Amino acid sequence: MFIFVVKIIKDEFMSETTERIKCLIIGSGPAGYTAAIYAARADMKPVMYTGMEPGGQLTTTTEVDNFPGYPEGVDGPTMMVQLQQQAERFGTEVRIGMVTAVELNDSEGGIHKVVVDNSKEIEAETIIISTGATAKYLGLPSEQKLRGGGVSACAVCDGFFYKNQEVAIVGGGDTAAEEATYLANICKKVTMLVRGDEMRASKAMQHRVTSTPNIDLRYNTEVDEVLGDQVVEGLRMINNKTGEKEEIKITGLFIAIGHKPNTDIFKGQIDMDDMGYIITKGKSTKTNKPGVFASGDVQDKEYRQAVTAAGTGCMAALDAERYLSSIETEVTV
Repeated sequence: MFIFVVKIIKDEFMSETTERIKCLIIGSGPAGYTAAIYAARADMKPVMYTGMEPGGQLTTTTEVDNFPGYPEGVDGPTMMVQLQQQAERFGTEVRIGMVTAVELNDSEGGIHKVVVDNSKEIEAETIIISTGATAKYLGLPSEQKLRGGGVSACAVCDGFFYKNQEVAIVGGGDTAAEEATYLANICKKVTMLVRGDEMRASKAMQHRVTSTPNIDLRYNTEVDEVLGDQVVEGLRMINNKTGEKEEIKITGLFIAIGHKPNTDIFKGQIDMDDMGYIITKGKSTKTNKPGVFASGDVQDKEYRQAVTAAGTGCMAALDAERYLSSIETEVTV
């Protein structure tokens, strides 16, 4: 009898300390906030944990000129604040915190378990993963100081601001080649720094670079220092074979050495490609786990734009709503 009473007390204690959420959104940014807007309007009472960088990559972007609805443009942090306010207006609960562990259920209608900040336990009926991807940088102090002042990891996002100016780009893969040719169409000159003695890009992309007259391709060349106090004013390059240094005047530096999707805590449970991006089914945001959906850069390595992230955030919320409706229908029947 004593053991039975202790068990009852333990069960009651667990029910009081473990929170149950209908829709949990992990990560903020355009994908997470759009998912929150749609989920809240569908009365799913979403709870969002923002992660370590509330607002995501756009909080480091000074100007956003390519998101529909902002004819005069908007700075990234302001846009993220407005998205948060819109999500909260419909009832989203936005919490500062980091999801540190997950235990995802394999069965339809199963409950997923999440730990926040290594302490708080949460049970979720559906989860929308919007943790994004982190751009890789060189790690130079001068580079980090001038992020948002001329140093960027997205030529498509920020290249327009350097129209008819001289810029540089770092990288030798397909993304770097694509962004270099994109910049060459709008900039006066593009200096492309490739660390090795050849590019890693496909032959077709290499040909596109070498046949573009205003791209100055430098092999065996790395960034030694980004020059400028408040904004980028120049670049000191170093030849990694000869040690020779050279300075050039530029107004923008684009880093195109890849992104790392923020998916480490989901490894071993969620299907991913060899780069760590979450694999979703067909044109949906469904993962291999029932009731778990992925949106934004965490599952998109092709476009990586705020507007495409927002679109998949909408899709994830709709997929989650339909999933819950199907589960409730099965229970009713």
